[in-house]
Amino acid sequence: MTSSSSAPAPEKTYSPESGMAFMIAAVLLVPISDAMSKSLTGVLSPFEIAFWRFGFQMLVLGLFVVVMRRRLARGPWHLMVMGGLTMAMVLSSLIGAFVTMPIATAIAIFFVEPLILTVLSSLLLGEKTGWRRYAAVVVGLTGAVIVIRPSWDIFGWASLLPLVAATGFASNAIVIRKLSRSMDAISIQFWFSLIAMAIIGTGLLVFGHFELISLSGGFDPQGPWGQLFFMGMWSGFTFFLFAEAFRRAPASTLAPFQYLEIIGATIVGYVVFGDFPDLWTWVGTAIIFASGLYVFQRERKQGRIDRVEASGRTE
Repeated sequence: MTSSSSAPAPEKTYSPESGMAFMIAAVLLVPISDAMSKSLTGVLSPFEIAFWRFGFQMLVLGLFVVVMRRRLARGPWHLMVMGGLTMAMVLSSLIGAFVTMPIATAIAIFFVEPLILTVLSSLLLGEKTGWRRYAAVVVGLTGAVIVIRPSWDIFGWASLLPLVAATGFASNAIVIRKLSRSMDAISIQFWFSLIAMAIIGTGLLVFGHFELISLSGGFDPQGPWGQLFFMGMWSGFTFFLFAEAFRRAPASTLAPFQYLEIIGATIVGYVVFGDFPDLWTWVGTAIIFASGLYVFQRERKQGRIDRVEASGRTE
C-alpha cells in the first residue's frame, strides 16, 4: 500500500482578484515611504537616506526569510550586482528629486518607466515591438516633457532625476526577468538591497559623506533612527505586498494598477507637505497614463497571439 504522505501536495491557487487587491494596497502605500524619505532630506543626503532604507529593508526581508524558514536563492553574480547597482540608481535619483520636487510630480515623470522598458525589452531581450508601441512610447515621452518643462524652470536639473530613476528601474526589470528563472522574488530583493547598500555605503565612506556613522565621530545616537527603521520596515512590507500580487496574478493584469500610485503620492504630498500638482502636471500625467495603458493592452494582445501560435506548433 502506498503511503499518502508520498503524494505531492496540491499547488495552492489564488484568484486574480486577490492579486489585484494586493497590488492596489501596495501602490497606495508606497508613497508613505517616499514621504518619509523626503522629510529626511533636511538632515541627511539622498545617498545616506537610500543607504539606510536599503539596510533596514534588507533586515526586514531577512527576518521574513528566517521566520518563514525559507532559503535564499542565488543567481549569477554579475546579474545580481547589476540589479543592486540599478536599484541604488533608482532610489538615490528619486530621493534626490524629492529634495526639491513634489512627490506627485516626481512620480508622474517616473511613470515613463513602462515605456522605457518597452524599448529596452526590444533591444536587450529581442521581444516583439511593433510601430504602434513605439508610437505610444513617443507620445508618452511627450507627456513627460509636458510635466518636466514647467518643473525645469522651477527645479532645474532635478527635474531629470525621475527620468534617471525610470531608466534605472526599467533596466532593473530586465535583470529581474533573467534572474526570476532561478530565484524567487524575496531572494532577488534581499540580494539587490544588500548589494545596493554596499555600493552606496562604499561611496559615502570614500567621499566622507556619512552623517550618522563616521570613522572619526563614531555612531550618532541622536540621529533619526526610529524614522529610518520605520521607513525600511514599511518598504519591506510594501515589497511583500508587491511580491504577493505578482504571485497571485499575471504581470500583464497587474501592470495598469501601478498608475494608481499617483493617487497615493498626491494625497500624501498634499497632507504632509502641502504640495498639489498643477494643471500641466495633470495633463502630462494623463498622456503618460494613456500611452502606458495602450502599451499594456498591446502586450496582452501579443501575449495571447504568442500562446495561440505556441499551442498550434505543439499540435
